[in-house]
Amino acid sequence: MAQHVVIVGGGFIGLCTAFYAAQKGHRVTILERGAPDHDSCSLGNAGMIVPSHFIPLAAPGMVALGLKWMWNPESPFYLKPRLSRDLLEWGWKFWRAANAAHVARSAPLLRDLHLASRAGFEELAALPGNDFGLVKKGLLLLCKTAHALDEEARTAEQARRLGVPAEILDARQTAALDPGARMDVAGAVYFPKDCHLTPQRFVATLTRQLEQLGATFSWRTDVIGWRTNAGRVEAVQTSQGDFCADEYVLAGGVWSPGVARDLGLHLPMQAGKGYSLTLPQPRQLPTLCSILTEARVAVTPMGSSLRFGGTMEVTGLDETINPRRVQGIIKAVPQYFPEFTPEDFRDVAPWCGLRPCSPDGLPYLGRSVRFANLVVATAHAMMGLSLGPITGRLVTEILRGERPSINIDLLNPDRYA
Repeated sequence: MAQHVVIVGGGFIGLCTAFYAAQKGHRVTILERGAPDHDSCSLGNAGMIVPSHFIPLAAPGMVALGLKWMWNPESPFYLKPRLSRDLLEWGWKFWRAANAAHVARSAPLLRDLHLASRAGFEELAALPGNDFGLVKKGLLLLCKTAHALDEEARTAEQARRLGVPAEILDARQTAALDPGARMDVAGAVYFPKDCHLTPQRFVATLTRQLEQLGATFSWRTDVIGWRTNAGRVEAVQTSQGDFCADEYVLAGGVWSPGVARDLGLHLPMQAGKGYSLTLPQPRQLPTLCSILTEARVAVTPMGSSLRFGGTMEVTGLDETINPRRVQGIIKAVPQYFPEFTPEDFRDVAPWCGLRPCSPDGLPYLGRSVRFANLVVATAHAMMGLSLGPITGRLVTEILRGERPSINIDLLNPDRYA
C-alpha cells in the first residue's frame, strides 16, 4: 500500500532511501537542513564502493593505535580532549566493542551489505541517463613497507575466507596493474570487487530521478521537535512548519542524536571529521582507486581529476578546517606517488565533512521499539556512500512490512537504549 514517507536528512542515505521508496510508489518528502546546493558529508569524500571494508572501525588494536596517533596533529587520527559526557560514553563503548569477537560477528554482515550495495550501484548505473562515473576496476591497498604488506596480507586471507577476492602483489605486479601511475611501494593488496564513482554526479543523478518520481524536497528545514501519541509519530516539527506522514525515516547523519533525543532515543555517536583535496589537472592520473595504507589516505580518480582524502578528527560538530590535518594528507602523497610534490596542492581548497560514527562501527538501521512508524538509518561512518543503495533498499522493505533481505539484527537502533 502506498504511503506518505517523510525522510529527515538529504544526504547520501536519505536520498537513496527516498529513491527506493518512491520507486515502490510511496509519496516521499525529504527534509534537509541545507540549501539545494548543500554540501553533505558524502560530496567531498573518496567515492569508493568497498566490499574490502568488512572490518568495523571498532577492531582490535584500534584503541592503542588511536592513542599513539592522537598526539601528532598531522597523523591519520586526532581526538580533541574535552569534557564531554557523550564523548566519554562513546569512548567507553568503543573500547568495549574493539575485540575479535565483535569483528567475527560483524564482518559477514558488512560483506553482505557492501556486495549488495555494489549490485545496487550497477543497477542504478544501467538506468537511462545515469552516468555518475562508476568504475569497476578494483582498489589497491598500497603498502610503503614490507611490514605493512605482511599485515595487510593477513587481512587479505581473512577476506578470501569470507568470499571477498583479494590478491597480494609485489612492487612489480602493483606497477603492472596501473602502469600509468609511478608508485614507490613495497607492494599492495588488490581487491578486484571494489569500485569508485564521482559523488557529486551521483547525488545530482539521484536528485533528478527523485524529481521525476514526484518526490518533494523541503530545503533549509531544521527539525525542532516531534509530535507523538500512543507509540506513533504524528508529525515532525520544523522551522518550515509541521510535516505529517504515515512513516518517518531518521537519516540525519551526525545531527541524528540531537534530533532523536526529543523522541527519547539514545544513539551514541561522534562526528569523525574527514578532509579531501581534489586536483583538477593532476600531473599523473591513476586508473584505479587506492588507499595509502600507513598514511590512511584514499586516492580516487574522478574523470580527469584526482581526489585525496583522509584523517579522522573527533572534535564534535565542528566544520572548521585544521591546516595541520590537511598537511598530513599532502605530505603523505609523494611518499607513495613520487611524481607529486606539496606544490601541486598550493592553490587547492580543502574540503571537510563530518562522518557519523557509532561506538561499535556499525550503522543504526531498523525500526525503533518506541515508535511503530519510525525507521532509523544513520551512523554509517566512512561507509555512507558505499552502503547507500542497500540501506535505501532495506529501509524500503521495512516500510512495506517485509522481512529485510539481509539479517540486520546487529544494527538494531535500540542496542544502546
